[in-house]
Amino acid sequence: MRKSGYQPLGKYIEQVNVRNRDLTVTNLMGVSIEKRFIPSIANTIGTDLSPYKIVKPGQFAYGPVTSRNGDKITIALYNGNEDCIISQAYEAFRIKDTTQLLPEYLMMWAKRPEFDRYARYMSHGSVRELFSWEEMCNVMLPVPPIEEQRRIVSEYQTVERRIANNEALIQKLEETAQAIYHHTFVEGIDEENLPEGWRKGCLEEVTICFDSKRKPVAGYDRTGKKSIYPYYGATSIMDYVDDYIFDGEYILMGEDGSVVTEDGKPYLQYVRGKIWVNNHAHILQGKGLYNNNILYWSLNNTIIQNYITGAVQLKLNQQNMNSIPVIIPDENTLIKIQKILNPITDYIYCLNKDIGLLKKLLSLLTSKLS
Repeated sequence: MRKSGYQPLGKYIEQVNVRNRDLTVTNLMGVSIEKRFIPSIANTIGTDLSPYKIVKPGQFAYGPVTSRNGDKITIALYNGNEDCIISQAYEAFRIKDTTQLLPEYLMMWAKRPEFDRYARYMSHGSVRELFSWEEMCNVMLPVPPIEEQRRIVSEYQTVERRIANNEALIQKLEETAQAIYHHTFVEGIDEENLPEGWRKGCLEEVTICFDSKRKPVAGYDRTGKKSIYPYYGATSIMDYVDDYIFDGEYILMGEDGSVVTEDGKPYLQYVRGKIWVNNHAHILQGKGLYNNNILYWSLNNTIIQNYITGAVQLKLNQQNMNSIPVIIPDENTLIKIQKILNPITDYIYCLNKDIGLLKKLLSLLTSKLS
């Protein structure tokens, strides 16, 4: 990081160590590896919050411990409307003069993968590796004129707003699709007295399972220029590789590890294109008129808790998965619901694809800072 024209970060920042002595602040927050302030889920009943540090809007916090953090440093800029408190284990700091260095510009620098790698490399300790305050101050970064910083930040935030708008629209579309499915398949439906042409069945009757096509990813390059195919796990993309197993549209359903949500429903991913899937997800397609869209929203409304095995390592084996009950409507109902759900699902897919491209653009913008 020590390049010509770079400045030490310590020139621009100073520690903040204001404690919550009078207990006036109750908004307890933490910092995630996604580099955001998030509401704390810690049980604070009976906890003395007076030693906790107060963070004001526009200030930063970071977790010095990096050894068990997914090779990332937890650092974030607080953008809340009121003061919050954080654990005394965090370091809090602020920028001395925002006419010299914008907080948002510094946060862009902190979001770079290179910054995470640098923080891990410079962390020291025997039991826990720490990225100390001294090391934070030694970070070297380019500090262009403030007008140039504003321009860079403006470009970055424009893309961030586009992503946020897409995510909000996706949420509304998913709620709409969920309501349509619920109205058609759940409301007013008596499972013991189904409409004419409807029947009870099991998941095996309406799906094709491709689990037998899975194979280990070992030996495939994950770093080269051809590493363009998503490598999916139970809940998300894990990496990119230079080959693929599946090509089409699939529903991925968590098999072990992350199998069931807090409300007892399965972890699902609707994926399209050329992909690789590891052994932690079942690979399914809808069968016949019970297409992928109906299958996806059906599983989204299904409680699978009773089909999970294992105490320490949760698992939904294929036999149990196949036996999950489903309601199978008549053909006319399936065709009708397809016409409604298909365009909604297609639009959600396009928005997610747009988000993926926008995130790549964010990465490109931050890479140009160096």
